[in-house]
Amino acid sequence: MPATVTSVNLSAKKTVRKTPGESGVLVPGSGFEGDAHAGDWHRQVSLLAEESIAKMQEKGLDVHGGDFAENITTRGIDLVSLPVGTRVRVGDTLLEVTQIGKECHTKCAIYYQAGDCVMPKEGIFAIVVEGGRVEVGDEISVAGSDS
Repeated sequence: MPATVTSVNLSAKKTVRKTPGESGVLVPGSGFEGDAHAGDWHRQVSLLAEESIAKMQEKGLDVHGGDFAENITTRGIDLVSLPVGTRVRVGDTLLEVTQIGKECHTKCAIYYQAGDCVMPKEGIFAIVVEGGRVEVGDEISVAGSDS
């Protein structure tokens, strides 16, 4: 089975759960149109695997795509194994991995409910190299690294 996009999640504000949707438009060098995290920095787009979300569901939480503030929820790709610099095709777009995981300076509601959160350890961040529309069902593939 090919790796796929299972949710495209956007929000107008930072530090909140993102609203899941069917599609979004990636802008080169910025991120998703209308998303609070878009801009000229190294964390334009965030990705988290459904497999990671399932770990939190197993702890009894009612969480789904977008609840960890990730832009793209995936299935079938081991995101954390992708080294920084790896280029990833998402549909017709091209992303470049810039960071694996993140430090959470403040604990989120999910952390307080479960005593843990997967985004800091298993989420990844990327910049947009080639933009375009990303939709649920788009295939995801490793395109190589920029070296």
